[in-house]
Amino acid sequence: MTPPSFPQIEAALHTERLDAYRQDGADEKTALARYALNMALAEALYPSLQFAEIALRNAIHTSFTNRFGAENWYDGAAKLLPWQNTKVQEAKITLQKLRKPTSPGRIVAELSFGFWTGFFNKQHNRTGLSHHIAKTVFQHAPKAERNTTKLDLRWLAIRDLRNRVFHHERILHWKDLDLRHQHIATITRWICPELANYAKSLDRFDAVRAAGLVPWLKKIESL
Repeated sequence: MTPPSFPQIEAALHTERLDAYRQDGADEKTALARYALNMALAEALYPSLQFAEIALRNAIHTSFTNRFGAENWYDGAAKLLPWQNTKVQEAKITLQKLRKPTSPGRIVAELSFGFWTGFFNKQHNRTGLSHHIAKTVFQHAPKAERNTTKLDLRWLAIRDLRNRVFHHERILHWKDLDLRHQHIATITRWICPELANYAKSLDRFDAVRAAGLVPWLKKIESL
């Protein structure tokens, strides 16, 4: 890389963002390689994170539809928390502004990941919805793992990783990143083994992780 290149890239990406990759005094080339590896790891996590999120929301929707006998269970049949009712109304408003029908399928897709992971908290232990989900959605999980507190912790960890990945934040330094990746695959398997197998066939995380910095250093050197 020619000398003028790094300052220009640094200005475009912002100094503070790159500083996170050279806290140990790494040189410019290593910092950029780490940035690229972080981006590649985040990209590699997209499929498993997406499958887990979609599988969870659709499984909960199916479970509640069966329990309450209506696809629009969110309109009063299910005892949602106030903030969840607000999210439902916001989803309807968003769809109306886009001139799209407020059908159950579209509303379910519009609701945030936090809406769905919010069913595992203590308040929904009292409404009974979290226990119902644990029993009906995670039918392929060991019985001990259907504990709502355990499920809550697992989904909070997945949501934290998902938010960092989707907001382009640094995950390269996480010591438990490989374990978190495994947990995503595991919990998806508990919902739908077939989907988990499909997700595995598309998953490049382990390969990117194993390759490390070398490919990215070579790319930078070739500029």
